[in-house]
Amino acid sequence: MKRIVWTLAALLLLTTAASAKKKARQPQTDREYWVEVAYKLAQPVLENMARGELQQNMMVEVSPTWDGRNKKVTYMECFGRLMAGIAPWLTLPDDDTAEGQQRRQLREWALQSYKNAVDPSSPDYLLWRKEGQTLVDAAYIAESLIRGYDALWKPLDEQTKQRYIAEFTQLRRVDPPYTNWLLFSSTIESFLAKVGAPHDNYRISMAVRKTEEWYVGDGWYSDGQGTFAFDYYSSYVFHAMYLETLQNMIDARQGGWGIDYKRFRQRALRRAQKHAVVLERFISPEGTFPVFGRSIPYRMATMQPLALMAWYQTLPAELSNGQVRRALTKVMHRMYDHQNNFNEGGFLTIGFCGSQPGVADWYTNNGSLYMTSLSLMPLGLPADHPFWTDAEQPTTQEKAWGGQPFPKDHFWTDELPAKK
Repeated sequence: MKRIVWTLAALLLLTTAASAKKKARQPQTDREYWVEVAYKLAQPVLENMARGELQQNMMVEVSPTWDGRNKKVTYMECFGRLMAGIAPWLTLPDDDTAEGQQRRQLREWALQSYKNAVDPSSPDYLLWRKEGQTLVDAAYIAESLIRGYDALWKPLDEQTKQRYIAEFTQLRRVDPPYTNWLLFSSTIESFLAKVGAPHDNYRISMAVRKTEEWYVGDGWYSDGQGTFAFDYYSSYVFHAMYLETLQNMIDARQGGWGIDYKRFRQRALRRAQKHAVVLERFISPEGTFPVFGRSIPYRMATMQPLALMAWYQTLPAELSNGQVRRALTKVMHRMYDHQNNFNEGGFLTIGFCGSQPGVADWYTNNGSLYMTSLSLMPLGLPADHPFWTDAEQPTTQEKAWGGQPFPKDHFWTDELPAKK
């Protein structure tokens, strides 16, 4: 009898072990992989900064052609650009899943990091009052607070909020060059308008008017007047910060001299949709995309408009959720799975796909590279959203090179929507 009992017990253990092993072998979902990438990017930055130890512990790397500016710009670049990408994810409600626990931890670190960033007594008080570069990365901090308004701005204590308003306001000392930098000013000023603080309306309206002048058609902006540069600044800055500037002014119930913010935003959204179509078509069947132009170490920031349209739930008819998820996931695997993208401290290295310092521009440091997080915005859609649950679909290039039917590309016109 005992032998039978022991045999049954052994069989039960073997069955349980086999079941556990089978469960352990379940393939990782796309969302689980995205979360893994997001946490790997964010944890070294936010855990250190929450303790006031980012500037002590971050392994800083600068361009071989560094222009000599204060290297402490690195920390604001790192924090602001990282948060601009993961803010949508951190706005999701808490739950007890493994993802939820990581998300809650990152949010707690982030809120303390926001506080330390503007606290003059903190070792991680950022370089707000020196260098013109500060305008750029203060805009990414403002952008992160726009994208995570309820979860990241509202919970901050009143003293911290007032410190941000003061730091953003003093950045009017920086005279932005006649380029995409105008949108850094407008993002900050329109955020001030959104929170009900005094703002410089001229810096907003000037950015709007110039961005309109610099639109060259079919989803592309020129970075200022003059010769068009074939680079990814339409992705890095123009589409997202222009849409956010316009939306902030709508939220603030502000009018402009001859600027109808709602209609301008409708048109800007359509431009971003067209650029998203272009970006998806850039992704090869192997999960690569063309490497050209300056600032290419920003890695997957190139895909920001595609990610933004997915998060906004405004993908154009040409792009399905399953198709975009597959496209972005293929690029992430191609970029992050096998290359040396991180140093021993867990911080990004300078390069495009691995450590490639030779592709750095004179203003590049490894804090700059956290702009790659901008591709992660669809994590702000809950796990049961169709973006995550729809069956994956082949990308445009997979269809085209696989002999399958695929949609013909065409020019998109740029009319201002009619007044309602």
